[in-house]
This record gives sequence, structure tokens and C-alpha cells, in this order.
Amino acid sequence: MGALSALRSWLGDVFAGRPGWMNAMMLFCAYMAFVYVPWDFFAKPAAHDAEVWFGIMLTGGWAKLTEPLHWLVYAAGAYGFRRMRGWMWPWASLYTVQIALGMWVWSGIYASSGAVSGWILGLIPGLLFLVPSVALWRARPLFQERPTLRQRYAGWALVTGASAGLGAEFARQLARDGVPCVLTARREDRLRDLAEELERDHGVETRVVAADLAQPDGADTVANAVADLDVAILVNNAGFGYQGRFDKQETARLRDMVTLNCATPVVLTSRLMGRMKERGSGAVVITGSVSGRQPLPLHAVYGATKAFDQLFGEALANELRADGIDVLVLEPGSTQSEFQHVSGALPHHGVPADPVVADALDALGWQASVISGWWNWIRANTAMRLLPRGVAAHLGRSIMASQTPEDMR
Repeated sequence: MGALSALRSWLGDVFAGRPGWMNAMMLFCAYMAFVYVPWDFFAKPAAHDAEVWFGIMLTGGWAKLTEPLHWLVYAAGAYGFRRMRGWMWPWASLYTVQIALGMWVWSGIYASSGAVSGWILGLIPGLLFLVPSVALWRARPLFQERPTLRQRYAGWALVTGASAGLGAEFARQLARDGVPCVLTARREDRLRDLAEELERDHGVETRVVAADLAQPDGADTVANAVADLDVAILVNNAGFGYQGRFDKQETARLRDMVTLNCATPVVLTSRLMGRMKERGSGAVVITGSVSGRQPLPLHAVYGATKAFDQLFGEALANELRADGIDVLVLEPGSTQSEFQHVSGALPHHGVPADPVVADALDALGWQASVISGWWNWIRANTAMRLLPRGVAAHLGRSIMASQTPEDMR
């Protein structure tokens, strides 16, 4: 595949899932947010600056003060169209109505010094801008009425690491959408309690498969146990961390972590994707971490396993998209779960599991990876895109040191 062919393929992904007129609005918002408004704010002298709100013109310093708000509106529009966020309805339509009203008022007040002819002529651009306003208002189903996961994939879900934390929450949210669930982890008693909860609260079928996925044959054991089911959604969530200096860590536990975090998702995905390809639809979710975005001293092997998960998942998303299989890498930050205790980390802040899983299921089918939480997104992209890797490693170590027991530093 040549460079132009790859670019066309990427653009096809970017513009998929929305009508052409909406893609044009997305491009306009992106141009305003990343080209015009920054130039207007940083390069244009205040004496020549002008901003219009509801048809009222602001000039000079007042215009400069309101430009960041204009930038925020267009940046939100570009993001909202790109990810088809539900909050775009009705706000995109109402903002476009504001532009239509502003064109009419501006023409009446400024273009003709208040003459009646200006108000009449101003109806022309005002009415023209009402066209996209109406189109956006009628586009509510595109923003807010997505089919359920059961409707999209119509099969069973297999959730690994389902006994606690993100895995248990994945199972709850999938069951809430009507998806029958296979629950697997080591602790069978917890799995059975969760299965009973899902059957009682959501009326879905469940199956419990107790297995240790950190063992070399663990993934094959689980795959064999679901061979009779039509597994349409695979959630590769099982994993653990190991906090501390590499030379102070146990080799056997490091081996188990690499097996669970890396080999298990590969084996399960390989074993289950064949039926997904045959049916022409399916989903694979891999729980990665923002830790995989940079070198992470005192969490070195864990961070490396999550870098593997990210690259593996994003590559699979590209390979399998033509087969109707959606692949997503979820990259959470610190989460309220058993992870900190199991990894040997000192207690520190974590977000609840439910919004993290909601972010993943909302992004599934729309993007190859998602970082849960804006603050995590900013930190991860700052470390990866703006800082030299050596600086990122030193910063990562300082953060990890505050979460690592002194005898493991």
C-alpha cells in the first residue's frame, strides 16, 4: 500500500459514519479551531480585531477576550462531530441558529447603518444558515440513538478478570445492554455471585469459567470452555501490575504478568476471531493503560506489557476493520479496584470503574483506542508528544516513587 492509498484509507475511516454535509461542518470546525482562531488571536493586532456574537460586533480588547470562547466552541464542534457525541444535539443546532440570527442582526445594524434595506437583505444569509440548523436538529438519531451492543453484535460476551474492578463493571454494563456473559477469573465464588446478580437484575444468560489465565494453558482452557458459544464480544481485561525496581522483583511473578497481560489476549483473540470473521461482526476490547504511553521506571515491565497491548490492539483494529470486527484499546489511569493492592503500590487516588467502562463501550466501533478521562489524556499526550523520552522517564519515576513502598524503590 502506497502513501496515497494509506492516506485515502485513513480519510475513509475519519469520514465514515456521518453524512457528507456533516463532514463538511466537521472540517470547518477543525479549520476554525486549529488554523483561523489561533491566527486571529495570536497574530492579528488587537486594533484590527473584531468578533461577532448574536450580531453584535466587539472590537479591540473586547474581541480578544471573547476569542478563546470562540475557539472552545469550534474545538468542541470538531471533537463532537469526529466522535459523534450525544451532547452535540441540540447544542450544535442552537449555535448555528445563533449564527443565522447574528447574520441578520449584523446586516441590519452594521452593513446598512440601520436602514430597512439592510434588515431585509440580512434575511438572505440568515435563512441560508437556518438550513444547517434544521439539518442538525433532525440529525438527533445520529448523535443519540445508537443501537445497543446486543443489536450490534448479537452474541455472547467473554469477560476476563471478571471477579472485580473493571472486569466486573464490563460484565454489568454489557448485561445491562442485553448481552449474555461468560465470566472468567480465578475466584469462582465471586464469579458465581456476579452471575447471579446479572441474571437477576438484567435477565441475561451467564456462564462461569474458573481459570488462571496467568498459566501457559489458561487461555486455551477458557477458549475450549466457550467453543460451543457464539462469542461476539471479547473483553481482554485480566491483568495485574508489579510495583518496584526491576532488580527487586521476583522472576516468576514477572513471567506470570507478561503471560497474563500479553500472551493471554493474543491467544484468546486468535482462538475466537475466526467465528467473528465468519459472522461478519464482532468486537475485541483490550484493557491497556496510560502507563504504556511512556517509559515508566518502578513499573517498568507492567508499562512495557501495556505498550504491547496498545500497539497490538491498534494494529488489529486496522487489520480487522474490513471484516466488521471492532477492536478497541482502553487506556485508563488509576482506577478504584484491587489493582493497587495486588501490584504492591501505596494507596492513591483512583476513579470509579463505571465511567471508565462507559468510555470504552461508547468508543467501541468509533476509534482504535481511548484514554479515559481528560486529565489522563492531557498527561499521556504531553509525555508522548511534547517531552523528550528521557524527560518523560524522569517524570514518570518521580510519580511512581510516590506510590512505591520504600523497600521496593
